[in-house]
Amino acid sequence: MREKTLLIIKPDGVKRKLIGQIILRIEKESFDILDIKFLKLTVEQAKEFYKIHQGKDFYLSLCEFMASGPIVVLLLEGENARERLRKVVGATDPKKAVEGTIRREFGSSVQENVVHAANPEEDVEREIKFFFPEIAI
Repeated sequence: MREKTLLIIKPDGVKRKLIGQIILRIEKESFDILDIKFLKLTVEQAKEFYKIHQGKDFYLSLCEFMASGPIVVLLLEGENARERLRKVVGATDPKKAVEGTIRREFGSSVQENVVHAANPEEDVEREIKFFFPEIAI
């Protein structure tokens, strides 16, 4: 089934000039890029986006990190895109991510793991609408 999902290249990925390498990887995995935005979040916007994690010990530092520099947001589509993207990016902790995944290859810590991928077990539609309110899901 074709579906839409969301990928964010985090501030550490942008700062380290990994945008092109990550996009190339996404395209090689047969995802279609429907839209792309380059922007900088405020702390308030990051708090709203990550509100599902509110109350967790990493919430504030994650929000501050996500507002620390520019990000690249990609709206993707493909067959079983949500589950496949999670496999392509790998585990949140790059040290625990499977060899060959984006986070294993480029991530340096749990927070600075270069990408955010919408989690199918959470609210993917809400995340897409946050950045692409004009898109029909």
